[in-house]
Amino acid sequence: MGDTDANLANAIAAIDSLEGVSVSETSSIFRTEPQEKKDQSWFANQVVSVICSEYVTAYDLLNNLLKIENTLGRVRDERFGPRVIDLDVLLFGNNVIESEDLIVPHPRMTERAFVLVPLQEIAPQLQFPDGRGLEDVLANLEYRVDADQIWQ
Repeated sequence: MGDTDANLANAIAAIDSLEGVSVSETSSIFRTEPQEKKDQSWFANQVVSVICSEYVTAYDLLNNLLKIENTLGRVRDERFGPRVIDLDVLLFGNNVIESEDLIVPHPRMTERAFVLVPLQEIAPQLQFPDGRGLEDVLANLEYRVDADQIWQ
């Protein structure tokens, strides 16, 4: 919702200002059709790689991302509905985390071209904790990329 490019830029700046966290790479911004709730505007998606100090945990990162969402005006009133910003922890090194508050790797990321295409742009040789390569996971999805648009 709103100025999606500015929302993403503001989120990245806020992430980069977190103590013990620095943004190392950002993908291009891709426009993607909604996946679950189709009757809404397309989304702007981007993947960001961060470097965390050893004292920053995945839970710390998630909690800070949720605070950034709130600061930027995120309202959680409709699952898969329109939103100003949606920040997720996709991966945290090779850690595998399954708790009530956090699941890493993100549980649906390997099903979503709007996550994997930008991820491939900044980490083409990525191996998931289960040993699968990013390229192999993408090869199993049906999707199409045209310039900055992704259909799936």
